[in-house]
Amino acid sequence: MTSLPITSRSDVDPLLDDLLQAFLDLAERSIRERGVFRVALSGGSTPQRLYERIADSGLDWSRVHWFWGDERNVPPDDPESNYRMVREAMLVPAAVPPENVFAVPVQVDDPAAAALRYEQTLRECFAAATVVETPPTGFDSPVPRFPHWDLVLLGLGDDVHTASLFPQSPALDIRDAWFVANWVEKFSAFRYTLTFPSINSAREIWFLITGAAKREAMGRLLSGEKEPHLYPAQAIRPTRFFVTDDALPTASPRR
Repeated sequence: MTSLPITSRSDVDPLLDDLLQAFLDLAERSIRERGVFRVALSGGSTPQRLYERIADSGLDWSRVHWFWGDERNVPPDDPESNYRMVREAMLVPAAVPPENVFAVPVQVDDPAAAALRYEQTLRECFAAATVVETPPTGFDSPVPRFPHWDLVLLGLGDDVHTASLFPQSPALDIRDAWFVANWVEKFSAFRYTLTFPSINSAREIWFLITGAAKREAMGRLLSGEKEPHLYPAQAIRPTRFFVTDDALPTASPRR
């Protein structure tokens, strides 16, 4: 199904140990080569357990900049907030320097304005670290640049969404913005999310996928038949997978 590296383990804990080591190795290399490690984080209960491990890892916190790949349209102290989860799991326990934390400035009553503010923050942070995707033949308009993350961490929904790029949602067609407020019909609510080109500009894009309930979704993700409006994660160009055995489609390679 794919030639990309898939690290699979029978249980979540050893899988998270592998992911933690890979994360620390990448952080060390990024800091050595560029002086900083820029990460876009994922929400969810399994990533929370990863962040708790990172908090105890001895990472050079002064050289890591933390961003969010997506967020709910709720205040930062709301139980549903991805920022709150990361704050409680890692930022507070590790005493992460606040100047290195770039949370989404949620505005419940004006999500479009909040998304624009966060995009401006990203553009300022990545002013000297952007990448241009190869334009189509004959493309004669200015080509938008996108943030050159060191790592984007992603999960996978049962409906094959990732970040807050949900099936048939408006953000799937956006190619010039980095970060948007995306109306998600199934929740009758806005979500904030990085766009496809903003995610795909990363040096490393890692999926963390756990549980038998994700087996069908992962099969869709790795399928050769691409229908990204129905299965949005198919539009992502991942570099590595961390997966529990029960989430693996039958024909997937294991490493």
